[in-house]
Amino acid sequence: MLPRVHFLLILLLKNKKKHFILFVISTLLMMLLASTLFIISSLRQDINAGLDAQADITLQKYQAGRLMNTPRSWLDEALNIDGVTNAQGRIYGTHFYEPKEEHFLIVGVDLYDKQIVHNLHKLLRDLNITEFLARKNMLIGSGVKEFFDKYQYNDYYIFRPPDRSKEKVYIYKTLPQTTALLSSDVILMDINEARKILGIPKDEFSDIILEVPNKNEIRTVYEKLLISHFNSRIITKENIKKYYANIFNYKGGIFIGLYILTLVTFLLIIYQRYSMIRTIDAKEAAILKSVGWNIKEIIYFKLLENFILLFFAYIFAILGALVYVYVLNAPILRDIFLGYRNLHTNVHFSPAVHIQDLVLLFLLFVIPFMLAIIVPLWKVATTEPHEVLK
Repeated sequence: MLPRVHFLLILLLKNKKKHFILFVISTLLMMLLASTLFIISSLRQDINAGLDAQADITLQKYQAGRLMNTPRSWLDEALNIDGVTNAQGRIYGTHFYEPKEEHFLIVGVDLYDKQIVHNLHKLLRDLNITEFLARKNMLIGSGVKEFFDKYQYNDYYIFRPPDRSKEKVYIYKTLPQTTALLSSDVILMDINEARKILGIPKDEFSDIILEVPNKNEIRTVYEKLLISHFNSRIITKENIKKYYANIFNYKGGIFIGLYILTLVTFLLIIYQRYSMIRTIDAKEAAILKSVGWNIKEIIYFKLLENFILLFFAYIFAILGALVYVYVLNAPILRDIFLGYRNLHTNVHFSPAVHIQDLVLLFLLFVIPFMLAIIVPLWKVATTEPHEVLK
C-alpha cells in the first residue's frame, strides 16, 4: 500500500505543470459557483430576516395605474375586520435631490408608539428618544451618510416640501452598517415631520399595514379587503418573500447556467485529452500494466490521482469564495445581484454557509469531472502496452 501511495505522490509532483493548470482552472470554476451560492444564501437570509418583522398585509390605494395616498377611513374599516388585531397607517415617500438627481426614501415613524421605540432601540441601543424629539432630527442610512459627507451636509439637511418651503432637519445618528442592505438610502424621522416634507395630508397615509396573527385567516382578510376596496392593491408578506426569492433564483439560475456551459466545455477538453492514446497517461498505464497491474487497479489509481487534485481544488475554492464574499464583499458579483441602486451601498454579506450548498458544489463539479475521464481511462487501461510504447 505504502509503495503505491509513494508512487502516486511521485506522479503528482512529476507532472506539476499539467496538474497545476488543471488545479487552477478547477479552483476558479468552483470558486465562481461557490461565491454565487454564498451570495444567494446570504441575501436570502438577510431579506427574510427583514421581512419577518414586516406586517402580514399591506393595503394600498391604486388608481388608474398609479399609487395614491390611502384614506384614513380605510384604517377604521380594516380594524373592524375579524382576524385583524392591529392596523397602522404608514408615512413614507421619495425625496428628490435635484442638483445631483439623487433620491432618498423618507420614512416617518411614530416615536410615541412603544413598539416602534422598542424596535429602534434594537438597532441603536444608545438612542435617546427625548433628545431626538427635542428638535427636528433624523436617522440616516449608510448610503445617505456617504452622500451627505460628500456634499458637506455634516450637521443638517434642508428639505424642500411640495409647497417649496424649507425644512431644516438635523442629522442625529447613522443606522448600523449591518442593516445597509435594506436601509442604505433610508431616512427615518418623526411621522409628522415626514408628512410635512412629503406633502401628505393629515387624513391620508402612504399605505396601511395590518397584523393577522392567525395565518389561516390571512386569505379571508385578503378577500374581504378586495371586496371592500376594488381600487386597492393588497400585498401579503408571503408575496414579498416569493418576489425576492424569484429575483435571486433567476439571477442565480443565469449564473449556474453559464457555469454549467463552461463546465461542459472544460469537461469536453478533459475528455479529449484523456482520449488521446499517446499521452503521458497512456504510457504510464501501459508501464503499470506491463509490471503486473490489472485494468481495475489502473483505473482506480488514475481516478484517485485526479480526485486528490480536485479535492484540494475544492477546498481552495471554498476558502477563496469565503474570503471573496464575506471579507471582500464580492466585488462585481455584488453589483450584479443587488442591481442598480440610487445610492452606493457598502453592504456586508452576513455569513450563510449551508451544507447543502457545499454538497451541491461537489456534485456539480467533482462528480461530472470524474465521469468525464472514466471512459477514456478505461480505453487507455485496456489498450495493449506494446501499441502504446512502440
